[in-house]
Amino acid sequence: MKIGREHRKRQVLLIFLLLGVVGAGSEPRRYFVMEETPSGTVLADLVQDLGLGVAELAARGAQVVSEEKESRLQLDLQTGKLILNEKLDREELCGSTEPCVTHFQVLLKKPLEIFQAELRVGDINDHSPEFPEREMAVKIIENSPVGTAFLLKTAQDLDVGNNSVQNYKIGTNSHFHVSIRNRGDGRKYPELVLDKELDREVQAAFRLTLAALDGGSPPRTGTSQIRIVVLDVNDNAPEFAQAFYRVQIPENSPSGSMVAKVSAKDLDTGTNGEVSYSLFHSSQEMSKTFELNALSGEVRLIKTLDFETTPSYELDIEATDGGGLSGKCSVSIQVVDVNDNYPELIISSLTNPIPENSPETEVALFRIRDRDSGENGRTICSIQDGVPFTLEPSVENFYRLVTDGALDREIRAEYNITISVTDLGIPKLTTQHTITVQVSDINDNAPAFTQVSYTMLVHENNSPALHIGTISATDSDSGSNAHITYSLLPAQEPQLALNSLISINADNGQLFALRALDYEALQAFEFHVSATDRGSPALSSQALVRIVVLDDNDNAPFVLYPMQNASAPCTELLPRAAEPGYLVTKVVAVDRDSGQNAWLSFQLLKATEPGLFSVWAHNGEVRTTRLLSERDVPKHRLLLVVKDNGEPPRSASVTLQVLMVDGFSQPYLPLPEVVRDPSHQEGDVLTLYLVIALASVSSLFLLSVLLFVGVRLCRRAREVSLGGCSVPEGHFPGHLVDVSGAGTLSQSYQYEVCLTGDSQSNEFKFLKPVFSGIVDQNYGRQPDDQSFSSVLGM
Repeated sequence: MKIGREHRKRQVLLIFLLLGVVGAGSEPRRYFVMEETPSGTVLADLVQDLGLGVAELAARGAQVVSEEKESRLQLDLQTGKLILNEKLDREELCGSTEPCVTHFQVLLKKPLEIFQAELRVGDINDHSPEFPEREMAVKIIENSPVGTAFLLKTAQDLDVGNNSVQNYKIGTNSHFHVSIRNRGDGRKYPELVLDKELDREVQAAFRLTLAALDGGSPPRTGTSQIRIVVLDVNDNAPEFAQAFYRVQIPENSPSGSMVAKVSAKDLDTGTNGEVSYSLFHSSQEMSKTFELNALSGEVRLIKTLDFETTPSYELDIEATDGGGLSGKCSVSIQVVDVNDNYPELIISSLTNPIPENSPETEVALFRIRDRDSGENGRTICSIQDGVPFTLEPSVENFYRLVTDGALDREIRAEYNITISVTDLGIPKLTTQHTITVQVSDINDNAPAFTQVSYTMLVHENNSPALHIGTISATDSDSGSNAHITYSLLPAQEPQLALNSLISINADNGQLFALRALDYEALQAFEFHVSATDRGSPALSSQALVRIVVLDDNDNAPFVLYPMQNASAPCTELLPRAAEPGYLVTKVVAVDRDSGQNAWLSFQLLKATEPGLFSVWAHNGEVRTTRLLSERDVPKHRLLLVVKDNGEPPRSASVTLQVLMVDGFSQPYLPLPEVVRDPSHQEGDVLTLYLVIALASVSSLFLLSVLLFVGVRLCRRAREVSLGGCSVPEGHFPGHLVDVSGAGTLSQSYQYEVCLTGDSQSNEFKFLKPVFSGIVDQNYGRQPDDQSFSSVLGM
């Protein structure tokens, strides 16, 4: 039990010595406490000693760091007091070392600052001197001269300083007294001094009591019996070949290794010349570590050495002959350090997780320790390549692990950082410690649409709340930063009532038509949608959505010419001298639909004289098929049908009256010149009247067109261009036909017909629907001109 206690003392002493070496270079603060002081005792006020406020200590993360796993000191952050955690035993801490000093540091983490400090433990007289044996035997030759001194075994006292052994006393007798000597290490040892010559025949033995007294108050005492045996004359004592031996042994030497061999000779013969060896002044630690062969003088190792615990030993060896004479020598054993301790990494603080946008953030603060010495105790610290972190050396073997620039959680959300610590011994020893760092998300990524723009098709006359399509966006962030809300952005064109046309589901991006769409009113429109996350601050992105309305065949053809009214059908004049193929008139019709729904075909359904007239299916021209005869009736009634190409097809009918006249000359003849018969002068007069009337009507029509064009050009800046002939808003001019009552659409359409004077040359110049305020706001698309042109054969 005493040997184990002594071993622990040496370990604690070595730890404090190492702490003293680490703290070298700065003047430490010193505190004092007596051993056995109760735990909870306030040792110092660090607020005053460090010149800091109590709040600052807490804010900077102050803590007490010592070499022990469990610190014997505690810092109260609320008061700044340094408090003793447990009752201290100086002998357990330091053994025989004096002064007994334990080193510690006061660590301030934010910013990093270290204050070196030491606590000195004072000794109290709580141990009595103890001799290694209850009885010691001293053999003295009877012819020993007066004044001869005989070395006695010393008493051991675990206390130090004045509380250790200070004096020795011997019982009253007439032959001996005790003399006290001082060794080089400061310890006192007793010698028995002969005061009077001995006579073995008078008294062969003595028994005395030797008392050891320490310097405590009150002093403590330990005793041992001295048995003195008077020997016969032996005038030669053993002599060692060397008075002092110095040897070295590696600390990893196996048990049983020979440490040294001592040798002594005695010139006497017989039993007086037989030498035996023994350890002198051997402590329990020595006896457990080394073994001395009494016959050969070989010193062998009986347990493993530890340089970090005890770097050297001193053995006193006594050689005794058979006559009781002895000689002494000393053996100094130096333990050679080998690299048998792995470096240690001690984490002081760890920050986890790390925000991804934090530049040069401290992740961990740690210190490195290697219990070996020299090159074996020097270390190199590193981390693996390929991680955005770096190591920064600090003070007193402290290192900071910091980020090397901002992190990106979307690229990598977790890092396993392996810290390698390697010493410089042979062989090198390496310790690895892995720190897992989580990267927390911030809202640094805006939602991204799967497409830059979306085009969605919907048939007109759709049902309300029809699902048109879905837009989608993704966000690389996580949590609420990646939760996306969709919304419609205000339309750039104020004329487009977007909120009455389209709605969007804020959660899933589904688009719905709020009402039925009409292709004839609005062929296409576009708008922007926004995707916004729920981060702070929120980020958003936009995408363009284009809605294309597909045409359905919901409008029947409308006949523009000849105009139909309730009073009488249109009457066309046909000269009897007309050649076959003569152009009687041209039926002009339009369809508000588009594409094949607006492809019109014309058909003669009924005629007064079948076979006299025919209609071209694609352009509506009504022509004669043969020469007229006197037998033909002067008045003909034709019923024509205009049909579109939709599914199902829609149609409209037109009634036309043709009146045959004699001698009527007009520019509609297929030949440029007409040979007039002088006998037809009566017809020429009628023809003249008709030409004058036609010229007047044409002039009025041309004037109206010019007036319309002038007004339209003046308002062009604020009107959407539709190409061809433009029409003003407001009431229809006289040459326009209102067809608002036709078809299935609720919107009104205006059509303008521009004709030339020569009806034989396919004179239909243009036919454009004019929208009143409802146009494609984004692209400015016009109605399909080609569909009308194709119908009219242009």
